[in-house]
Amino acid sequence: MITVTKKELVDRIADQLGVKRVIVKRVTQQFLDEVISELGRGNRLEFRDFGVFESKQRAARVAQNPKTMERVPVPSKRTVKFKVGRMMKYRLQEIAKAHASREGQTIPAAKA
Repeated sequence: MITVTKKELVDRIADQLGVKRVIVKRVTQQFLDEVISELGRGNRLEFRDFGVFESKQRAARVAQNPKTMERVPVPSKRTVKFKVGRMMKYRLQEIAKAHASREGQTIPAAKA
């Protein structure tokens, strides 16, 4: 698995659309800033067929340090949950099947 950076995505989009990288970078950054802003307000972001981003409050809990076995209090915190959309789930399953068939493996069908 490789890591794709924002810069690489911006370059790819700019090349595909024939648009200046600076413009694509500004639009991409503004989009990401808006996503963060909406999640910070506690709003839910739904992108049809792609997925849903939702801000959730995790409850406080008591964890255990595996090294010392000492119990440690963990305060509540806000986190982001992402639920995969229908089209993304389907496409990822198709990609996994294609990779598996090249390697001679089988992948179970996705649940509906």
